[in-house]
Amino acid sequence: MPAVTFHADAVLFDMDGTLVDSTAGVVGAWELFKQRYPGINVKDILSSAHGVRTVDNLKKHCGIENPEELTSEAHRFEMAIVTESTAKGRPGIVKLPGVAEAMQEISSGRRYPNPSWAICTSATREYALAALANAGIDVPDAFVAAEDVDFGKPAPDPYLLGASKCGVKPENCVVFEDAPAGIQSGQSAGCKTIGFLTTHSKTQMEAVRPDFLVSNMSCVSLKLSTGGGLDISVEVD
Repeated sequence: MPAVTFHADAVLFDMDGTLVDSTAGVVGAWELFKQRYPGINVKDILSSAHGVRTVDNLKKHCGIENPEELTSEAHRFEMAIVTESTAKGRPGIVKLPGVAEAMQEISSGRRYPNPSWAICTSATREYALAALANAGIDVPDAFVAAEDVDFGKPAPDPYLLGASKCGVKPENCVVFEDAPAGIQSGQSAGCKTIGFLTTHSKTQMEAVRPDFLVSNMSCVSLKLSTGGGLDISVEVD
């Protein structure tokens, strides 16, 4: 396949569905929560909840309004993802295709004072750190979790903060995302966006018009640039 190559001052990764696959755990967690909230429709939730903060999903689908209860239930839900990911013979939280190679290539760029990449997730910090540890992915110094922003995706806040932590302008960053809400967040922040077809249909992802749309990280190569930032090559049809 032909490839398009360009430079970015920093790369901003989503986590679930982009770097790791936690689908089994998420399904299990919602099934557990249906016992607590019998009125929820797990199938409908799974079709739209990905890429959105847990507190926002619980508020929307479970009708939880009290801030303290939201925080408590979000913690309960996300820890259930970790435990349910290996329950009933499930595969656990694992790296998605191409991620191991990409992380190996850019690992040395994850440290301050000049990080070249960040993770900007809608998950809470506690769950995100547990998920990354389970998948064997090193945590970068530039790291944004749900509680670090007032407004989650599709608002631009997570990616604006990620760019700031990398010390670069958002318009010089590239966002990697698997969810429409995440693509919209990156676009609103002024970033270039690369969408993956790991959790949503091609139709759903094309509707939000990412700059590139590919199967997964195996279609992308990343190399640290000697002058800072990264050189990115994307396989295109």
